[in-house]
Amino acid sequence: MLKLLIGNKAYSSWSLRGWLALKQSGLPFEEEVVSLYGESWESRRLEADFAPSNGKVPILWDGDIAIWESTAIIDHLADKVGVDRYWPADPAARAFARSIAAEMHAGYSALRSHCTMNLRHVYPSEPLPPEVEADVQRITSLWDQARTRFGGGGDFLFGAFGAADIMFSAVVTRFRTYSIPIPALAADYCEAVRAHPFMVEWAEGAARETWVIEKFERA
Repeated sequence: MLKLLIGNKAYSSWSLRGWLALKQSGLPFEEEVVSLYGESWESRRLEADFAPSNGKVPILWDGDIAIWESTAIIDHLADKVGVDRYWPADPAARAFARSIAAEMHAGYSALRSHCTMNLRHVYPSEPLPPEVEADVQRITSLWDQARTRFGGGGDFLFGAFGAADIMFSAVVTRFRTYSIPIPALAADYCEAVRAHPFMVEWAEGAARETWVIEKFERA
């Protein structure tokens, strides 16, 4: 049985990506939600099942195999169920999808730090620092390119829901939480992602949580 250790669903963007990757696989799995920064977190993160990731979430256990980092989890699951479950078949589309997913994994630090994931609220729109605005423009430009060149009229970046959508899923939540203005095509895409059954299930789980992490709450 696969087991995924994740953080709070209201706040943990990387946990969302790992969880979506597992849902996309279609494989049964057990999930354990741990309260990040709660009273027991410092001791819990030192236990053996967190050792390979040094206490980071998500971490996937496949028997005695440990996989952490969302892109590695996607790759591991693609090896089990087939890469076409995650990546488009066309070579040019697949290359573009992998490139933007990798850019998402490594980049957009300004957006991440200024607009932390928080599914509890929708805040009024406020002016963004120039570096955050640049991240927003880059992301929405990539979305436009993907959908225009490879989307085939589908709702998602490459037509069907896949790894690239998984990697950008938390950005979609940030755009809503902070009421960030985005172009119409990007807004339509965000609506489609939020309406996906996996995302709805995650949001429902987040709504049931009672933990509040003050460092991720806007004053």
